[in-house]
Amino acid sequence: MADMADSVKLATSRAVEHSQPVSGLKFDGLMIFANTWFLGGLYLDGWAHNHIPTLETFFTPWHAVFYSGFFVTICVLALPLFRNRSRGHRWWQALPAGYEISLLGTVIFALGGISDMIWHTLFGIEANVEAALSPTHLILASSGFLILTGPLRAAWRRPSPLAGRTWISWLPILLSLTFTWSLLTFMTQFAHPFVDLWPATRTSTPFYGQALGIDNILLQTALLMGFVLLAIRQWRLPAGSLTLVFTLNAALMSTQHDHFNMILVAALAGLAADILNRSLYPSLDRPLALHIFAFLVPVVFYLFYFVALQFLTRGITWSIHLWLGSVFIAGVVGFFLSYLLLPPPMPPASDSTM
Repeated sequence: MADMADSVKLATSRAVEHSQPVSGLKFDGLMIFANTWFLGGLYLDGWAHNHIPTLETFFTPWHAVFYSGFFVTICVLALPLFRNRSRGHRWWQALPAGYEISLLGTVIFALGGISDMIWHTLFGIEANVEAALSPTHLILASSGFLILTGPLRAAWRRPSPLAGRTWISWLPILLSLTFTWSLLTFMTQFAHPFVDLWPATRTSTPFYGQALGIDNILLQTALLMGFVLLAIRQWRLPAGSLTLVFTLNAALMSTQHDHFNMILVAALAGLAADILNRSLYPSLDRPLALHIFAFLVPVVFYLFYFVALQFLTRGITWSIHLWLGSVFIAGVVGFFLSYLLLPPPMPPASDSTM
């Protein structure tokens, strides 16, 4: 009997050693709390750079919030790491599935933070576009991407389906999606239609304002629909999901240059996207509905955008040909992206030879 008990214990130990735990709502919620602090610190630091042009030091209160959020993230990841390791899991399998890459992100971020401090000391504080393209800032952004996608990856790898769960159980997925998208919109705010309102700006050289405005719309449409289609591919999102994601992102972006009226644009566009999602039911099994959805979401989004510019700002300076064409081409971007997600079937290979 003792030998049998030892055999069972040994088998159990080996099973634990070669398995990987799966995260639950509690741990996902802790990570979302830490990521909120982390990303909030990033946007706070961005606000400082956009509103205090004389900022010339690495040691600021806004950096303190940003890096303390990073420290909290490390602490949250360390809890299951050491607990599961003590239970017999291997180091590289001690974190819940999906979060091991977030841990890698914290290591890269720590190295990037030290490099960023040295970079600022040697070359000064970046401003405007150079702040987004600074090598050390790109390291921080890339590692931040790995950190913020943790709850999203965990849900992707979780074996249990999400159908029928409460709306609260969806929050880690939706917020992780929002935070990751918001990191990219933060890093590309130099080319964002909510930051620079080119269609409502009069310039001495209209061509450059028009070209930049259209480029902004095309780039941000690609980012927006990339994340929306990623979520649509994997899950049947509950009602209100896209309204939440769009609104939170716009609220964050509005802090950078105080265009708070854009929050209403995003909220209405998100509501319309939710209605389209519920009525069209886009999925891999319904390709036509998916392609139509991918076209209509950016079209509706930028229709609301131009209406808001007309009535909530000084008015649109572009001709109807230009702004309505911009709306249409945004839809084309979404439409083409949907074909990357679900390309048309290839014809069967022919066995005949010439």
